[in-house]
Amino acid sequence: MTKASSKGGNLRDKLDGNELDLSLSDLNEVPVKELAALPKATVLDLSCNKLTTLPSDFCGLTHLVKLDLSKNKLQQLPADFGRLVNLQHLDLLNNRLVTLPVSFAQLKSLKWLDLKDNPLDPVLAKVAGDCLDEKQCKQCASKVLQHMKAVQADQERERQRRLEVEREAEKKREAKQRAKEAQEREVRKREKAEEKERRRKEYDALKAAKREQEKKPKKETNQATKSKSGSRPRKPPPRKHTRSWAVLKLLLLLLLCVAALELGFLWNWVLLDTTSF
Repeated sequence: MTKASSKGGNLRDKLDGNELDLSLSDLNEVPVKELAALPKATVLDLSCNKLTTLPSDFCGLTHLVKLDLSKNKLQQLPADFGRLVNLQHLDLLNNRLVTLPVSFAQLKSLKWLDLKDNPLDPVLAKVAGDCLDEKQCKQCASKVLQHMKAVQADQERERQRRLEVEREAEKKREAKQRAKEAQEREVRKREKAEEKERRRKEYDALKAAKREQEKKPKKETNQATKSKSGSRPRKPPPRKHTRSWAVLKLLLLLLLCVAALELGFLWNWVLLDTTSF
């Protein structure tokens, strides 16, 4: 048993038919687990306690039809308060509420509502009215539901607008990224083409230099021959004629030698014949 439930005593003992009265029990918190174990308690009175907040799991008490939270110190209701879809009667008199959660618009079964003596937002206070009698409290429930539905619709439109803005921003980012990638591809493509053209020019230059180098020796030889002869270069005589000329000179030399020997012999003979006389 929690502290809250101990202050409220034994909950089953307080249950009268479908009504559970926990008013004036000096509660600081709601005994949600114990209440959830009593699904027959569709009418719950928590008025005149010291409640400042309601736990989020309080909204799981979907069996509640009538709820009295008047004369507490509630500053706000849980965000998912609209889960109490079977709630028909709600008393929030004399609390510290300024606004209501947007989910309040989901309380489609709500027929009676009292928001007096709360520091409500001026717009909400005007919608709620005075709620001085049964008729005004019923009107309060109807008008507040309509107002909260309008607030919910506005928030939904705003949410959709933000989503649309975010989608447009995302599309722009994606388009910008695609443009950047396309530009980078174009740059790479251009650089590749320039590199290919540079290599081609280098290749052509190397081939041209090689052809020029091959032509240069022939040109220099032709110019040297022309500078010596001044005419067309003569072809060297065949090797056969050169050999024959050498043989001929050798024979002439031998003949000269033989002739010289014969002359010397004749000269000596003349001298000897002269001396004999």
